[in-house]
Amino acid sequence: MRKDASPATVPGNSVGKLFLCFETKPLVATLLALTLVMVIWNLQPYYENLISTTNRCSAAAAAAAATSTSTTIATGNASILPYTPSSSSSSSVSEKKVSTPKASSNADPNKRLFYAYGNAASLFVLMGAYRGGPRTFAVVGLASKPLHVYGRPWYKCEWISSNGSASLRAKAYKMLPDWGYGRVYTVVVVNCTFAENPNEDNAGGKLVLRAYYGESPRKFEKFTVLEEQPGSYNESNYRPPYKYEYLYCGSSLYGNLSAARIREWMAYHAWFFGPKSHFVFHDAGGVSPAVRAALEPWVRAGWATIQDIRGQAEFDGYYYNQFLVVNDCLHRYRHAANWTFYFDVDEYIYLPDGSTLESVLEEFSDYTQFTIEQNPMSSVLCLNDSSRNYSREWGFEKLLFRDSRTRIRRDRKYAIQAKNAYSTGVHMSENVIGKTLHKTETKIRYYHYHNSISVKGEPCREFLPISAKNNVTWFDKLPYVYDDNMTKVANTIKQFERNTIGSIHVFQ
Repeated sequence: MRKDASPATVPGNSVGKLFLCFETKPLVATLLALTLVMVIWNLQPYYENLISTTNRCSAAAAAAAATSTSTTIATGNASILPYTPSSSSSSSVSEKKVSTPKASSNADPNKRLFYAYGNAASLFVLMGAYRGGPRTFAVVGLASKPLHVYGRPWYKCEWISSNGSASLRAKAYKMLPDWGYGRVYTVVVVNCTFAENPNEDNAGGKLVLRAYYGESPRKFEKFTVLEEQPGSYNESNYRPPYKYEYLYCGSSLYGNLSAARIREWMAYHAWFFGPKSHFVFHDAGGVSPAVRAALEPWVRAGWATIQDIRGQAEFDGYYYNQFLVVNDCLHRYRHAANWTFYFDVDEYIYLPDGSTLESVLEEFSDYTQFTIEQNPMSSVLCLNDSSRNYSREWGFEKLLFRDSRTRIRRDRKYAIQAKNAYSTGVHMSENVIGKTLHKTETKIRYYHYHNSISVKGEPCREFLPISAKNNVTWFDKLPYVYDDNMTKVANTIKQFERNTIGSIHVFQ
């Protein structure tokens, strides 16, 4: 605060007598006009810079305004602040005008000046923040990959109570679950664990994250990532029994997907997992009107949720930010189900030898996660059987030839007890509490119909003779054998779909 000195006294009366010789009002007006001209003249460069460059305060205000006008996402009893695209992604780009300084006789000719234009990758892009238990929270987002590869950014968490009774801090632990797959952006999961429940009195409050650019604690960004309303904390939400037995966390859906294949996949897995399951899909541009129409009956019936993540396209990460999506789903639904499954919409989980899912998972209950090996299927080979009407059959009902190569490494997908995971990946998690089981081939597998999900119309494009049932068929230099396990359950799946959501339109 500035303190002004006492006003000076006017010495003597001679000056006062001098001013009496002039008209007072015209003199004051003239002085005011001259003062205004001088102020405008001196402030002109300042306003030019203000117009032509991006002001940090105005950018922060714009971001705050965007956040305040967006809809908050409710998860459990907490309101989560959704991520909003950075103001730097706006279509209107401000032009920064910088003039090169003129050389002077005193200037050092070897001193180089550097002029910056535009914006680089953001320090942090928030997708979601979630309470994971009484003392722990997870913040999921993206960050500049070069900054994490070549620098040492770090984080601090702070809880600020709504009534001002508490302000707790905790040093955060960061995880980079995309294991080097990141591009301009890499996925960051920040774990905030406090010494005690910061909202134990249920007065409400907010979780604030400090993101530091480097080792120095002086340069950082501070922003709110989560808010809890007074009375909203319920400890029973973080312990069994959970709402679902099984949860499906789908990766980013993109491209020109076949609505028919999506319909078949959804009906099969709703039957496979049963009524105490839920499916979360992430639309990265692949949920066309036809695909949405195929899924909408399941959404209305409470079996499925479709989340719009098309905004992720502004941030160049790995494979439509696949790692970001699976980690957000892990923490958003961490205490929603006993087991969370990760696999794709061209993959079908299968139990050999007539086992039940309940019995298999009971056997695996001592493990935090288990991986599942694939049965790779041809997406073009069908049997030339004139007794069958292939136009009325579903894709998995007629694509019956399996790649029979042995002693090669197959891709795996997995299921996890999310309550014991801090972050996750596409094929498994390396940040868990507990054991991981890999030898599961005799208990559970999945059929993978690679490249079939974008085929519109008839998937059968190559027909093999009936004798192929009993022989090895070589196609594109790969051996295939006949495998009809999936076609045996097709009629059961179709009847289940009719009984559950009724008859729906035939999709392509």
